[in-house]
This record gives sequence, structure tokens and C-alpha cells, in this order.
Amino acid sequence: MGRDVMLAVGLVGICLGGLAVFVRTAARAGGSVRVMPIVTVIILVTAVALARWCLAPVRRRTPVYRMPVDLPATTSLLVPPAPAEPVADPVDMPEVGPEALDHAGVDADGFEHTIAALCARDGCLQVEVVGGAGDLGADVIATTADGLRVVVQCKHYGEGNRVGSQDLQRFGGTCFAIHEADVAVVVTTSSFTGPAEEYAAACGIVCVDVDGLAAWTESRTPPPWETVATEPSQQQAPAPADTEAQV
Repeated sequence: MGRDVMLAVGLVGICLGGLAVFVRTAARAGGSVRVMPIVTVIILVTAVALARWCLAPVRRRTPVYRMPVDLPATTSLLVPPAPAEPVADPVDMPEVGPEALDHAGVDADGFEHTIAALCARDGCLQVEVVGGAGDLGADVIATTADGLRVVVQCKHYGEGNRVGSQDLQRFGGTCFAIHEADVAVVVTTSSFTGPAEEYAAACGIVCVDVDGLAAWTESRTPPPWETVATEPSQQQAPAPADTEAQV
């Protein structure tokens, strides 16, 4: 404020000095110049200039941002705080029995969830439904109590729509190399063609047809990962055969 006051006083002094010179010059000129209107204009202009000068520093000193009270001094206002990670609610897996599941009555997405529930019922510690666009053939991924990684492809087909060798070949190209499966399983509400079963046997994919699914659901047979002895480091899908000769 001290510097502003000094500047204001200097401005007033300059205006008054100029006004005195003007009045004296006008008096020497014999009063031919009208003094009072000019003096009034000079006083008004000076008053406006002083008012704007006094108010301008107040506007410049007004803070634009205020540091929140609960933030540390080193926190940057330009970097928003990281959002808290959501805490997932525990999910209770449903009890699965022969009366609880109607594999033919659900849609394709529901079928993936019934298979995931079967995996959880039979002792898998981690079960995840991953089917969808870009899933590269994996619909359900589970980890057994023994640490085996089970990758399942679900084929919710009608009775007359059999799973063919091309379906198995596409899954065989990703289940081990991409998804790193210890056990690869294809389960369907229909059945498999002969070439499809031959391809699956050649590369170690477990096929579960509608009858095998019913037996698994009713606990009449062990889960698919217990029906084969796997050596993950040696699993390798064979080269696709001529698809024109396979149906």
C-alpha cells in the first residue's frame, strides 16, 4: 500500500501543478479563456483515474485458486488424487445340483455361468467368466485346488447343431499358446462330429457332450480336469487338417 499511496500523491501533485500553470496562463491572457469548465473536467478526470488506480491493485491481489485445507502443501492442484480402488463384494457361489441347472433352458451367456458354477462346486479356487468379443475361444477360466489352469469353451448348441472340427481347430490354436491352459475343455449342449473328436484327442482337448454334461452336473462322473493326466509343457495343438474333408 505504501508505494500505491506515494504514486497517488504524486499524480495529484502533478495535476494540481498543471492546473496552477493553466490558471496563471489564463489570467495573463486577460480572461478570454473560460477557466471553470476546464478546471471541472480536469478534476473529474483526475478523480476517475485515482479511483481506478486504487481499485486495480485489489483485483490483482484476489487469489484465483485456494489450496484445500485437507491437502498437504506438496499436493499439486493440476494432478487429481487417484480414485480409491473399489472393494469387490464377496460373491456366494450357488449350490449346484441336477435340479438347479437347466443347461438347455438358458442362453449362451447363461450357459457360461452355469459351467463356471460347476467348476466352483467341484473345488476350483478361482473361477472367471471371460466369454465375449475378443475372448479368443476362452469362455471360462478356472484354477483347481492342485493349481491347474482350466480353460473352457462353451458351445450352447441345439440338438441338431454338432460341434465340428473347425470349432476345435480354432480353440486348439489359442487354448495352450494364448491362454496357457493346463487342461483345455470344450463343453456343449449338443454333440461332436467324428473329425472334431479325432482332432481333440490328437491335441489333448477334453470334449464334454450333452450326455457327459448331464453326468458332470449330477456328479456321476468326475470333473473334466480329473479325467486326463496332463503335462502342460508338452501340450501342443497339431496343425489343422484339410477342413474341406472334415465335417
